[in-house]
Amino acid sequence: MIEILDNPDLLARPTLDLAGVRVNGIALGAPAATVPRQRVVGGMSAAVARYRGGTGIESEYIDAEGRSLTLDEVVEDVVGSDGFLYGADKVNYKVRAGAVVGFAISGPHLSHFARLSSYEEFLTVFGRPDRVDRNESYGELMSYETYYWGARKHVTWDVWEDRVSFINLGDFEGNSGP
Repeated sequence: MIEILDNPDLLARPTLDLAGVRVNGIALGAPAATVPRQRVVGGMSAAVARYRGGTGIESEYIDAEGRSLTLDEVVEDVVGSDGFLYGADKVNYKVRAGAVVGFAISGPHLSHFARLSSYEEFLTVFGRPDRVDRNESYGELMSYETYYWGARKHVTWDVWEDRVSFINLGDFEGNSGP
């Protein structure tokens, strides 16, 4: 298996067999329990009815009865069912039925693409996407959301910062076609 984080050029391929790759040592289909616990700094599952957190704010998870949940309880719920595990290293894991079904990559892992300075350069390197959504806010173009069905991949090109800001792989809405 090829490690994506060691071979970031693979992320630019418009087609990619995700069965032959790992992200941060984890393969699609792996039990969510194999994600090293020390990497996980947050989570989200159906057990969480309300969440409060953010930069400089300690995360707080509340269930439907108003009981506080610990991060360990949230992680255990995700690992045994569905949800997300958020990594300190900017790699997040989508979980369904206790198995990893997707990865979301951001932050320093995408610095490999810092040489791209325009959307046109991005298209030259990544290729023409199967679908493009324009993300606008208050009439301003914020990003291009590009989808590559042959790689089950979604890539965000941030127009304001002229950079690749986010890539997800696997079973996310839009990644496999219409």
